[in-house]
Amino acid sequence: MSFRILHRLRSTHLRHTLSLCLLLGALPVFGDTLLVANKSEATLSFVDLDAGEVVATLPTGVGPHEVAVSPGGETAVVADYGTRTPGHTLTVVDVPHAKVLRTVDLGEHKRPHGILFLPDGERVVVTVEEARAVIVVHVGTGEIETKIETGQDVSHMVALDGSGKRAYIANIGSGSMTAVDLATGKNLGTVETGDGAEGIAVTPDGSQVWVTNRAADTVTLVDPTSLEVAASLESEGFPIRAEVTPDGKKILVTNARASTLTVIDVAQRKVVKRVPIQIAVGSVEDRLFGDRFGDSSVPIGIEIAPDGKRAYIAHANADKTQVLDLETWETVATLTAGREPDGMGYSKAEVETEVETE
Repeated sequence: MSFRILHRLRSTHLRHTLSLCLLLGALPVFGDTLLVANKSEATLSFVDLDAGEVVATLPTGVGPHEVAVSPGGETAVVADYGTRTPGHTLTVVDVPHAKVLRTVDLGEHKRPHGILFLPDGERVVVTVEEARAVIVVHVGTGEIETKIETGQDVSHMVALDGSGKRAYIANIGSGSMTAVDLATGKNLGTVETGDGAEGIAVTPDGSQVWVTNRAADTVTLVDPTSLEVAASLESEGFPIRAEVTPDGKKILVTNARASTLTVIDVAQRKVVKRVPIQIAVGSVEDRLFGDRFGDSSVPIGIEIAPDGKRAYIAHANADKTQVLDLETWETVATLTAGREPDGMGYSKAEVETEVETE
């Protein structure tokens, strides 16, 4: 019997798993998976978190920046942002079978970036920068069901409240945050937060919206009811992303220039910790940020495990994803996916690797 493996197996653990599965006549199945978008090589990596190894790599459109995973973990959608030429597609992926299902062409809606699944698992909400808008796309049909204009420049990242009915968009060029009602298609208003508003996170109860202002080196708390600024905290070093822990108690902010993580206590509305997260850097040539941030490893994307015990932080200039223990704040591992990792998604769906036998 001969076989051809359609992905690279790089650990003894994975090779033993494959051998056993072939002996039993079954495909190898892996546990929780981290999906990593690799910007400069236009790929999506599947990282088995038990082994810490890549088990599959799929092609995407040019410049994949962000990844959305459906509530059940079976489907992932990648926003193909583009490079110098604006992107206008979404790559839809079957996670359990590690394969690309289709490419959705967004037409005139260019520079798709921030992307999240709605609770129904059938539609995604996507920011489209050149259209100065956010759109709702049906993943199965590719139909653009709703378009809501923000009227702001570089509408970049998006966050949802717990109901999935209201979305909040961070607008880099306008230094603002826009709230929209996805059910009615209405723009509810915009509030200025600070220069370079980029990262955004909403607490699970929907009572707080946090926006990172990268040029202002601040993180702003917005009251979603009044759409007024409730607090502004310092976060030095180009705060670029924000994620809330599953229990809603902390906001994690990556600072791309400083290579640090700012930890905000939600209840106290204050910074309680600054964690150094620098990873060794190699060559910075031909990268999006280049040497703009000196020797920083440029931490950007954050993905928090559903149990809230670990955070995965993508370092674009180091080609590594850091695994951070959220109790000890220590690095417990570093993962290697592709070149310039950024957006990530977490899936608990079982992933079968593709193996041919004859």
